[in-house]
Amino acid sequence: MSRKEKLLKRFLSLPKDFTYDELVSLLNYFEFYEVKKGKTSGSAVKFVNSAFLSEPIMFHKPHPQTIIKKYILLGVKGVLENCELIKVSDEEDK
Repeated sequence: MSRKEKLLKRFLSLPKDFTYDELVSLLNYFEFYEVKKGKTSGSAVKFVNSAFLSEPIMFHKPHPQTIIKKYILLGVKGVLENCELIKVSDEEDK
């Protein structure tokens, strides 16, 4: 099983200890990259994929801990499903 597959399997299980760095790595595997929103954006981050510009992923970067909240994981999962990058059945297959 590749590193990407392991990370995707972990993500789909919606763990309580999924970190920001893991999420960034996962999004990079799906070719989503962070867009700089300017000096005044604070902790808000935005990830886009050039093939799916109408489906940006936006959330607030966690601080001071690096653990991502479950509602953010669910939102990211929804976007990846809408873009057909993952299937709902992926969760059951792995």
